[in-house]
Amino acid sequence: MTTQKLTEEKYDLICIGGGIMSATLSLMLKLVDPEARIIIFERLSDIAEESSDTWNNAGTGHSAFCELNYTPQQKDGSIDVSKAIEIFEQFEKSKEFWTYLVEQKLLDNPEEFIQSTPHHSWVRGKDDSEFLKKRFEEMTKHPMFESMKFADDFETMKSWFPLIMEDRTPDEIMAATRMELGTGVDFGNLTRKFFRILEEHFDVPVLRDHEVLDVDPASNIEWLVKVKDLKNDEKKYYDAEHVFIGAGGGALPLLQKVEIPEKDGYGGFPVGGQWLYCKNRDVIEKHHAKVYSKAGVDAPPMSVPHLDTRHIKGKQELLFGPFAGFSTKFLKEGSYLDLPKSINFKNIPSMWGVFWHNLPLTKYLMEQITMDHEDRMEDLRVFIKEAKSEDWELKVAGQRVQIIKKDEEEGGTLEFGTDVIHSKDGSITALLGASPGASTAVHIMIEVLQIAFPEKVATQDWKDKLSKMIPLWNKKVNDDVDSFKEIQANCSKALELDTKH
Repeated sequence: MTTQKLTEEKYDLICIGGGIMSATLSLMLKLVDPEARIIIFERLSDIAEESSDTWNNAGTGHSAFCELNYTPQQKDGSIDVSKAIEIFEQFEKSKEFWTYLVEQKLLDNPEEFIQSTPHHSWVRGKDDSEFLKKRFEEMTKHPMFESMKFADDFETMKSWFPLIMEDRTPDEIMAATRMELGTGVDFGNLTRKFFRILEEHFDVPVLRDHEVLDVDPASNIEWLVKVKDLKNDEKKYYDAEHVFIGAGGGALPLLQKVEIPEKDGYGGFPVGGQWLYCKNRDVIEKHHAKVYSKAGVDAPPMSVPHLDTRHIKGKQELLFGPFAGFSTKFLKEGSYLDLPKSINFKNIPSMWGVFWHNLPLTKYLMEQITMDHEDRMEDLRVFIKEAKSEDWELKVAGQRVQIIKKDEEEGGTLEFGTDVIHSKDGSITALLGASPGASTAVHIMIEVLQIAFPEKVATQDWKDKLSKMIPLWNKKVNDDVDSFKEIQANCSKALELDTKH
């Protein structure tokens, strides 16, 4: 890359992507270091249009209350809840950060982005009911889940989710758990609020219609970022000490251009999400809950079926899914060449290994792609027995790019979480992956701050500021249960959450 067009614009941090991740990182950095120079680039004409958009994001407020894939049953029959504890603690950090912003009067009207919505796990049949009972017994041993309720009687479940219990009889074997602390989150609205704070309170430039074409090392500075203004085709160069690539599915193609060895071997597998959404307001009003069940055989974790109350732009909605779609695009507004162009000599072994060892997943995707409306309705009727086809319509949600990484034994593995890829010195970081994603953005961005600014995070000044913003940023719930419960109660109050359904 030539440096002859080098501009005078130098930044401490350049964020690529106008979603919840860039917004969270930028806001956290400005709060601990108000002098930090930050600029954000978004390729589309507005922020929060891809993975953070309300319709594109599952919006569960992933807290491991109801997601059964976070609590696998071991070969000896025991239930491993360690992942659930980890996810729960990560989501609590998000709530703590939002609470701080509300208390500082930077964030207003919390009901516009977070709502109390009880979380349920619901299963049918003797074996799954026994599994759920064991899961409940194991989870309630831990303070974060001690308020969980269990039921296997008809009347209790009918009071929890009457729509699902319609047309059922008491002799049907079922079981459910309920957490009234559950929430639903409109991440699109939250992201837009974050960017408003950044632009209005901290004068952080957020350049829409600006596509980052390349990120290269340069002499005397850390990184030179090549940006194209899509409105006039003008190309400009920006200096950055630190670069964060948080562009959702667009992060991998950009990361592959960056000259750091840590990126080698990474690939991506795009999976589209689709939802049936209800058009009948009478049906929508009968359900106020998130109800998750078990994924089918060979189905990936992200396919766990659930009937979801959502609050979108202030209006209650009802969704069922997800159903998988396939496209070679890495973003909804991406290119069909995204997948083929991402394949190179360094990640071919990973990609081939994943394909060869995930034939059941390939079969599952093929079955999903060939489903028609009635096929999807039959899946929904497992939850709502008398669901009418005319009340429901298919809506395409966001693209998710699952991580593919090197594996010595299998060549490559497909992962369903998130990874922070970074240079050895931490000056460039990139976020790859999907779920639980947005729900754990604060936790992930704490990790990015520790990678990118280790010396500053180690100072007492930064530690004090982080502890004020996110009391449990470097602690575990079990370190001080009484303190945790006090913090949690404060969050519920500040965020106007009603936990007494």
